[in-house]
Amino acid sequence: MTLLLTISTLALILGTILPLRWGVFGFLAAAALVFLIQFGINTASGFNGTSLEESLLLFDNAWGAYLGFNLQITYRAFALPLLALASPLIFRLARANR
Repeated sequence: MTLLLTISTLALILGTILPLRWGVFGFLAAAALVFLIQFGINTASGFNGTSLEESLLLFDNAWGAYLGFNLQITYRAFALPLLALASPLIFRLARANR
């Protein structure tokens, strides 16, 4: 839960400081960056807080299965950080177009 709040706070700050001239491509790059950070932290922290070696034992030492599992976990938990990234950016774009 703290990881989700930390990543959401990072996304909120990034959405606030992202230059408006970067537009859609800047938003997509920022979303990909936040997703990769969250995925990296999920992967490095192991399965339910266990070490990486013990986590790989649960997946029969298959890196592909372990990375796929973490991609799925990250994908499911990415809605709040994406909302936190998009909200200030959309608000700033709406104010700039008035």
